[in-house]
Amino acid sequence: MTSSILRKLTAAFALTLGAVGLSYAQPPVTSTAPGSDPSAYRAKEILGAKINIQNNTAIGTVDDIVFSSAGDVEYLIVNNDGKFVTVPWAAITFNAAQKSAVVDLTPEQYKVIPTYSATTYPQFLTPTYRTEIYKTYGLTPGQFRKIERRTRP
Repeated sequence: MTSSILRKLTAAFALTLGAVGLSYAQPPVTSTAPGSDPSAYRAKEILGAKINIQNNTAIGTVDDIVFSSAGDVEYLIVNNDGKFVTVPWAAITFNAAQKSAVVDLTPEQYKVIPTYSATTYPQFLTPTYRTEIYKTYGLTPGQFRKIERRTRP
């Protein structure tokens, strides 16, 4: 009789733990409506977005997105009539509802930003390039995380 009660208690306890575990395993429910979460954007909201600098001066549209090795958005590639510029994500104030973004640069600052063509893309994640581009926008790049592969003896 004791073993029957013990089995029922054990089963009830296991079901309770399972239900608690499932409630923690469920991802949070988020809205997929454009602009509903200011910290989350979908790629198709960003691609083709118009990019402006100070004085509402248009500098092009987002042609591509560059991700870091960790999967974070590092840069947006802005196309202006076949000339491309790299814009750090941290330099952009994005408005998903208007599918546009603003970069806090004057037209004079924008004129000195290095450009390239579709056939001469730079090495985006090299420390020298990152430092140069971030400095152009008045920013400091985050540090690279060195990934070390550990082997067992």
